[in-house]
Amino acid sequence: MSGELDRITINPQVCLGQPTIRGMRITVGFVLKLLASQLSIQEILDAYPELEEEDIRQALNYAAWAVSDRIVSSSPA
Repeated sequence: MSGELDRITINPQVCLGQPTIRGMRITVGFVLKLLASQLSIQEILDAYPELEEEDIRQALNYAAWAVSDRIVSSSPA
């Protein structure tokens, strides 16, 4: 993984191989769900003091990379 995503780890022994933050049992998906529920970055950091702002930014970058890497096909209506 590139240096800009160096906090995102994938280990089959942790959270069933889902992408996690620095090997902790906090998944990228969980961080994204917190953001989607309209929590601010500061609110997430307050609730999960083991996280750092860069962890959240990299989770967003990872999600953007994962989504843009998928081929989406559309068919005419």
